[in-house]
Amino acid sequence: MDFCAMNERILPPDEGAARRARARLNEIAKPVGSLGALEDDLVAVAALTGSERISLKPRAVLAMCADNGVAAPDIAITPVRVTRTVAEMMARGESNVCRMARLAGAEVFPYDVGMFTRSDEAGLGGPHISDGTKNILSGPAMTAEQAEAALTFGMERAVEFARRGYRLLATGEMGVGNTTTSAAMAAALLGRSPREVTGRGSGLSDESLRRKIEVVEQAIRVNEPDASDAFDVLRKLGGYDIAAMAGVFIGGALARVPVLVDGVISAVAALTAARLCPRARVCMLASHVSAEPAGRLLLEELQLKPLICAGLRLGEGTGAVAAMPMLDMALEIYNNMLTFSDIGM
Repeated sequence: MDFCAMNERILPPDEGAARRARARLNEIAKPVGSLGALEDDLVAVAALTGSERISLKPRAVLAMCADNGVAAPDIAITPVRVTRTVAEMMARGESNVCRMARLAGAEVFPYDVGMFTRSDEAGLGGPHISDGTKNILSGPAMTAEQAEAALTFGMERAVEFARRGYRLLATGEMGVGNTTTSAAMAAALLGRSPREVTGRGSGLSDESLRRKIEVVEQAIRVNEPDASDAFDVLRKLGGYDIAAMAGVFIGGALARVPVLVDGVISAVAALTAARLCPRARVCMLASHVSAEPAGRLLLEELQLKPLICAGLRLGEGTGAVAAMPMLDMALEIYNNMLTFSDIGM
């Protein structure tokens, strides 16, 4: 996959549209800049789409479901069968993110990118690249071909949804063990120690957290990822869910549709996309800062400002969905609020 050529295909931000959007915000009868990061996000959307006329509907959550070979009982406290169970609940509209999405006016589309077992649940698509990844404690998680397949799948979905008229995408995921893979990738990509970036995930005890840190250390030692090569880091330490979400960010940038970053796993995918195709940053909006230790570090590296700081760590794309009503409220002011001149000031 020629990431340099792909990067060149991504259009740079439209500075003219950005200036017009900022001017509109500054004319509205409110203190200048008083909506903070929400204003920055609206300007970023204008720059991405090339128009100050902003629409964020319809919208979709692309939830990438996959399992990780590192999900051993002494690392992950969640049974590995949970990935398939939650993915099937997503397909039926019954999961956490589905219930939140209904309130936020979003649709949820789950995909089996590589769960341990296939499902015949209607509405659960995806390429099912393999029955989970390999165990990163003994070697690379994926072959180069498998990593490319997951990246390509995510890219194609983003482009497809943009062509179908969707104006806002969100990244979601489900996969037991993916806070371990994301911690390993974060440590490599950020140049941080595993202890600095590894968190409790779904609620590990102190002893299990200690073991998890050791696992991340061992995975990096065994695989020797090249920190300057994000694809090498991805295929050696990552998962299909992270690869597919990275593809969504690249595809979103290519198709000029904004993509909300969810939590720490999504943020690792976003940084991977940005390292593979630096221009892919143009489509990224940060929803919240994860409770996981790497959450803030990743957003700082991406130079993204989170809208929500609530200690969220549910996953599935729920943090991204929670930010959607905030963007709607900012957009209501942007589109319909009187200006200073309208009120004679």
